[in-house]
Amino acid sequence: MGTQGMKASLVSRELVADSVEVVARGHLLDAVVGISGCDKTIPGMVMALARLNLPGLMLYGGSIMYGEYRGRRLTVQDVFEAIGAFNAGKIDARELREIESRACPGAGACGGQFTANTMATAFEMLGISPMGFNGVPAADPKKAEVAFESGGLVMELLRKGVTPRSIITKRALLNAIAGVMATGGSTNAVLHLLAVAREAGVRLSIDEFDRISRRTPLLADMKPWGRFTAPEMHEAGGMAVVAKRLLDAGLLAADAPTVTGRTIGDEARAARETPRQEVIRPLSEPIAPHGGIAILRGNLAPDGCVAKVAGHAERVFRGTARVFEREEDAFAAVKAGRIKAGDVIVGREPRFHGGPHRARGGGGRPDRGAEERRYDRDRRGQAAARRPALGRRDQEAAARGEAPEAAVCLGRDGQVRAPRLLGLRRRGHWLARPPRRASTRCSPCWSARASRRRWCSTSARARGGWRSSSRRAAGA
Repeated sequence: MGTQGMKASLVSRELVADSVEVVARGHLLDAVVGISGCDKTIPGMVMALARLNLPGLMLYGGSIMYGEYRGRRLTVQDVFEAIGAFNAGKIDARELREIESRACPGAGACGGQFTANTMATAFEMLGISPMGFNGVPAADPKKAEVAFESGGLVMELLRKGVTPRSIITKRALLNAIAGVMATGGSTNAVLHLLAVAREAGVRLSIDEFDRISRRTPLLADMKPWGRFTAPEMHEAGGMAVVAKRLLDAGLLAADAPTVTGRTIGDEARAARETPRQEVIRPLSEPIAPHGGIAILRGNLAPDGCVAKVAGHAERVFRGTARVFEREEDAFAAVKAGRIKAGDVIVGREPRFHGGPHRARGGGGRPDRGAEERRYDRDRRGQAAARRPALGRRDQEAAARGEAPEAAVCLGRDGQVRAPRLLGLRRRGHWLARPPRRASTRCSPCWSARASRRRWCSTSARARGGWRSSSRRAAGA
């Protein structure tokens, strides 16, 4: 996190999908069980299944168990925040070391409802993973049992001729989105589910996410913003309980098929909820009446951006823009205490069109004492965000020659200049007036035209290797 290495993350999804496809086609496989690990390997595996359209399913390797320190149950998120607390002088090096050594006690992916567990649970709702299998933690002896059962299931799929594209339908994708919203999942689910839909030949837009979020209650009290970890979710009854809640609310397409041979409605009705569990709320007591993600539009993102709203009560925020051209500079400002309460961190154009996952300045935000907000040029790096975070989906700077946030200019004296009020809104709510274009003749500012020159020069260098592959995947 917070390094150049993180920029290789998203492109690894394409490499995973490509590699699985090549091996399956090269060896003339009849069926596939895709075993995934963390983050990008999960959607990458399902994208490959959709491309191949051979009988198959995806099995997630499982979440890590939670760590413990002074009565608290820890995830990797607590390490990020401990770094911030150490930088702020709130804890000493010994306590930081204790948290770092206890947060990750064994094998498995990050233990909150971050990207890995978000996608693992979403794919159970999609039907491409057997209900309940992904929720078994990595270190649980039952993981070997569900892996064995997955082999039996894929042979049954082969015998019946059931292929992934008969599972990954529009109705199934909407079920997956509802599952993400009900669990307060990562905003990364938006780009991954859109990618899976594209591979399966299903038309899906970001507007579907907002429509479903508005009607789906937030039910699972999960970290990073909530109280519980993924293993505790499994102990409570897992995604089958969430599916049952959605079925009871009339929010589930119950007839959608799954790889088990049963419909998602059948799986929901078979849910076994642990008595007196507190992880998944009843429909009568939701955490929020809406889902954990919202799609916003405005003069900073006319084609839309993704906002994480799970755990945040306020609907409107107005603050001072703190603009950075480089992630590293933003991270340094956070560590140095230059980000204050009421600030909005703006990352302007940190990547080329179709470029890889951008590193984020994760350590130190919540414990610095600042209620700052986050506005990112691209749409990723928000999975473990506790503060409200917005990620851009559109890519006007590369596609049309300028980016709307070019109107937010950082003068060479370090002052922020914006010609007019800039903003974002959800449909039906406030919308700021469109900004004027940043002057291309204003020498103290980096303008839209100068920005476009940088984009062109960056894109021109990305003609081979993984950068070129990433640009092709994004349609550049």
